[in-house]
Amino acid sequence: MIMAAPLPVPSIQIGVGQTSSPAGTVSTLEVLALLTVLTLAPSILIMMTSFTRIVVVLSFVRSALGMQQTPPSQVLVGLALFMTFFTMAPAINQANQKALQPYLAGTISQAQAYTEAMAPFRDFMLRQTRQADLALFMNFAGLGPVQKPEDLPNYVIIPAFAISELKTAFEIGFVIFIPFLLIDMIVASTLMSMGMLMIPPMVISLPFKILLFVMVDGWHLVVQSLLTSFH
Repeated sequence: MIMAAPLPVPSIQIGVGQTSSPAGTVSTLEVLALLTVLTLAPSILIMMTSFTRIVVVLSFVRSALGMQQTPPSQVLVGLALFMTFFTMAPAINQANQKALQPYLAGTISQAQAYTEAMAPFRDFMLRQTRQADLALFMNFAGLGPVQKPEDLPNYVIIPAFAISELKTAFEIGFVIFIPFLLIDMIVASTLMSMGMLMIPPMVISLPFKILLFVMVDGWHLVVQSLLTSFH
């Protein structure tokens, strides 16, 4: 009986050693910087893109309908992620063309690539940020008036953008809540007038809220409102 030769299995070795050459030091620092960026990627996605506004508004929709588990959180987060990629596509493409591809080709340095990559995201955040929120963080940072947006540091723009996004999301969520709140009030007052105090109003109002949401094509309206809210 002829035995088949075992398939070769590659071995993987990871080691940490000393380097005395400048090129090796630079490569090590680049790897550490890349690992740091990958670690902070979720925070970057949440704080510097449209994800915060979208996911908060979608959560408001679920709460207004009175369904705590439908749609599931995984569905809402997935929809928010794809809508984030859609709204941020121009900034991502610009960063890829002006920063990533030239850096990979070796025509610009790492510092230049970082500046070029941040430029479209800074422009997006500044267009969505209220002046009052920018002034708040500028005052606490001890910064005086700036002549142009390029002079604003990232540590001022990012938190100002975050609280502006939360305010806008809550404004949209308030408008979404109004029709469903009216349905709850009408159902509750009707049940009280009929003396049906043992039946929870939410049980009766839930089908009517779902029916209203389906009849007006609610998801289409919510997504349309979110997309048009980014200017």
